[in-house]
Amino acid sequence: MAGSSADTGAATTGEAITATWRAESARLVGALTRMTRDVGLAEDLAQDALVSALEQWPSRGVPANPGAWLMTTAKRRAVDVFRRAETLRRKTDELGRGLSEEDGMPDLSAQVDFIEDDVLRLIFLSCHPRLTPESRAALTLRLVGGLSTAEIARGFLAAESAMGQRISRAKRTLSEARAEFELPVGAERSARLEDVMAVVYLIFNEGYTATAGDDWMRPELTAEAIRLARMLVDLVPDEPEVHGLQALLELQASRGPARVDVAGRPVLLDDQDRSRWDALLIRRGLAALERAEVLARGGAPVGRYYLQAAIAAQHARAASSDQTDWPAIAALYDVLAAAAPGPVVEVNRAVAHGRAFGPASGLAVLDDVPVGALTGSHLLPSVRGDLLSRAGRSPEAAASFREAAALTRNESERALLLRRAEQCEPGASAE
Repeated sequence: MAGSSADTGAATTGEAITATWRAESARLVGALTRMTRDVGLAEDLAQDALVSALEQWPSRGVPANPGAWLMTTAKRRAVDVFRRAETLRRKTDELGRGLSEEDGMPDLSAQVDFIEDDVLRLIFLSCHPRLTPESRAALTLRLVGGLSTAEIARGFLAAESAMGQRISRAKRTLSEARAEFELPVGAERSARLEDVMAVVYLIFNEGYTATAGDDWMRPELTAEAIRLARMLVDLVPDEPEVHGLQALLELQASRGPARVDVAGRPVLLDDQDRSRWDALLIRRGLAALERAEVLARGGAPVGRYYLQAAIAAQHARAASSDQTDWPAIAALYDVLAAAAPGPVVEVNRAVAHGRAFGPASGLAVLDDVPVGALTGSHLLPSVRGDLLSRAGRSPEAAASFREAAALTRNESERALLLRRAEQCEPGASAE
């Protein structure tokens, strides 16, 4: 029994370390980057502090203020690094100033100022324009989300070694670009904020419908994207698009429990049991959308995330698929197409018009999508298949579904598309 108790205690301590790291890592790395002006060094120092926690907390117990413990340990390590290098003596003095011993652990709760600003700077730094969108996403998950390289690699179906190299290259690129750890201002800030939101949205979408692999969804990525969106709202509360992004992610994620059946197979929106939708996420999403609307009424501009959230809200408010206000959704997509034009928006607009005004209307929108705009993507043929099926053109629908199935890299989605193709073929039984 003693062994069992020890195992339980170790497990509890391990959970505490994991929870503390996930909650504090962004603040820790952000503050250390401000102090050292080197994101690579800052992450190394933070990781050293984590290793110390893994070594000491199981035997000494979890500190009363775990975040301050990690910060203190990391700052001490920074002092050692600077001293050993015999450089940056001024920074050594600044880092070491005020460290007082109290039961063997100094209290830095009053020594790290502007912590939330540091996190915001870190988010913007992770989305530097010199980085590719994929590297921005990986670095954001690493530095701001606190995920391990292995976790990020699993989320994006990449080899851990390859993901580690990508993250290392991203940090090296920031160093070579002499990226400033300061919030951009003016037009640069607006542009970078758009990049930040795009990265969070990319992470969410990869979790909501995985690009490849066996699983339809990757809940750990959707949860992390929502956490980042909420953090961004706290840090930039006057931007309606940030609230719109949070609203969109919360409302979309609310459908998660109903998007797969008991066998783990995908369930389309029309067939979902809406009683299984997450009511708390819906309330949070609608509240975020309302905050965006209030800011918009005050003159602040809104854009693609607000409009997509407004569309998602139409679905969330409908008690059943039959009660969905498709004409309102089609009108919102028309506005979105003007505000943020692109082939993906047009394909989704085709779906809305097809449901609101009949499949022929949807197919007309789809026919206007430029040839080659979505080459290699399953999205266009899958939507065309749905519209053709609704129009009673079953053989053409089956061909489109099979085309889409050949293009997707997600096994669950491929199986769904092939089932839909079979249902459109002569002699298929209605389900």
